[in-house]
Amino acid sequence: MSSCDPSIFSPPTLEGAVVQSLTAQLVTNYSRQVTPVYYPNHDGLQVQNVSFCNVTVFYTHQEQGDHVGVETWLPVDNWNDRLQVAGGSGLGPGRFDMSYGNMAGAVAEGYATSSTDAGIADAQDPYSWVLDSPGSINEVLVRHWGGDILNDMAIIAKSVIQDFYGRPATYSYFNGCSQGGRQGFELAQNHPTAFDGIAASAPAIHWAQWAPAMFWPQMLMNIMDEYPHGCELDLLTALAIQECDGLDGVLDGIVSNPEACSFDPFQFVGANFTCQLERTSMQLSRAAAVIANASWTGPTDSDGNFIWYGVNYGTDISGDATSMGIAATACSNSGCRSNPIPLGYQWIQLFVEKDPNYDYNAITREDYDDIMRRSAAELDPIVASSNPNLAEFYQAGGKMMTYHGLYDQVIPIQATRQYYDDVRKVVPEVRDFYQLYEVPGLAHCFGNGQPTTVFDALRAWVENGTAPGSLPSTLTDAYGRQSSRIICPYPERPAFLEECGDSTNDTCFACAVPSMRG
Repeated sequence: MSSCDPSIFSPPTLEGAVVQSLTAQLVTNYSRQVTPVYYPNHDGLQVQNVSFCNVTVFYTHQEQGDHVGVETWLPVDNWNDRLQVAGGSGLGPGRFDMSYGNMAGAVAEGYATSSTDAGIADAQDPYSWVLDSPGSINEVLVRHWGGDILNDMAIIAKSVIQDFYGRPATYSYFNGCSQGGRQGFELAQNHPTAFDGIAASAPAIHWAQWAPAMFWPQMLMNIMDEYPHGCELDLLTALAIQECDGLDGVLDGIVSNPEACSFDPFQFVGANFTCQLERTSMQLSRAAAVIANASWTGPTDSDGNFIWYGVNYGTDISGDATSMGIAATACSNSGCRSNPIPLGYQWIQLFVEKDPNYDYNAITREDYDDIMRRSAAELDPIVASSNPNLAEFYQAGGKMMTYHGLYDQVIPIQATRQYYDDVRKVVPEVRDFYQLYEVPGLAHCFGNGQPTTVFDALRAWVENGTAPGSLPSTLTDAYGRQSSRIICPYPERPAFLEECGDSTNDTCFACAVPSMRG
């Protein structure tokens, strides 16, 4: 291992790009609390007094006028001969707080780690970079954000590892969720030899569909000019759970087999109830039933035809539990108003309409049909990561693992399941290299039930050939009981063994294909 000095590093060789600068800085006594929120596919850990060499490379594709940064952290004392690259989150490709948390976890466990900003100075402020001018997207940055520079990151990270340690990484991995999950799929599809193993969870692979689909309940509320209180939506969610809870054989207040569930919210219109959040009496409105039902069934066009998937029964649609609900409203003494997730309307304004001042609150049903159509037609070629042909990844020996929460309130799990089924049609041996785990009770990426051994299982699969089976999950049910459970490789799900009798014990579950699935 060499000293952390810029002079020991050769400029990485990148096709069609020129390295502008390379800096190296020794970081000592680095400490940070890393929870599983920041370190998906892993358990959390306390990072204490870690030392690493921070190598930051900036490069450009001269004809594009970009300025892309890749930051790589190289452990000084405890390198485990492996690379674990950190994916992004939200609109951020990397090199911001969420990615740094991911990198901190990796470097503390002995991995070299890396992240790219895709040339975007402030990705979390899309108004600053998506458009060149009204009516025209910045295609260079949007394509970079979509993933055309991800392989550059892999090349740069591997180059500086070779220079610093005098040998290459024995194994290379990618780790991410949501945006990071999408990036992992992008790599498997378009750069199949970049990484030996990819942990890519709750993947945002159909971005041009699910992002504007988030606005579906909000659009309907605007058209009706009625905005249900979150307590109304929470009541209907609770009633749906009550109706469908036992379909998996366990009464735990969690819908674990949503495809077997059928629930009619309209039967409760006019019911009186107490809103616990405000300690007031309310009456369930028809508008609440309409919006809840629309959230579950998903967007349709003006003729009632399917456009995209809805969220599952039991999912937090009001945002009261997760602070991110597709049917969220903001209420005061003067009434309730629309409270959309920014990512949904920002996508419509900037990527589809290409107008930062576009009035998304004035969208009609016909407008929405057109928005969904144009989003797919214009942006799938740039940002979609849903090509099911993983034959080259399989032939290269790559392995990929994904978890996705059944209560994901942002990216409906049905699309990830459909992608897996599509891969199986192209590569029938899909289970030899790609496993998907559906997680009961889990919202988007993190929270209740979040699996923390996915990456360990991936590493064992890559390095030892140990194919993953069931994985452990800790779930707190609706009654506050903490349960040890298992999650299973799709299409299997955990089946409760009634003769065992203890639904809090993972030994009372076995993986099996459910009797009813959509």
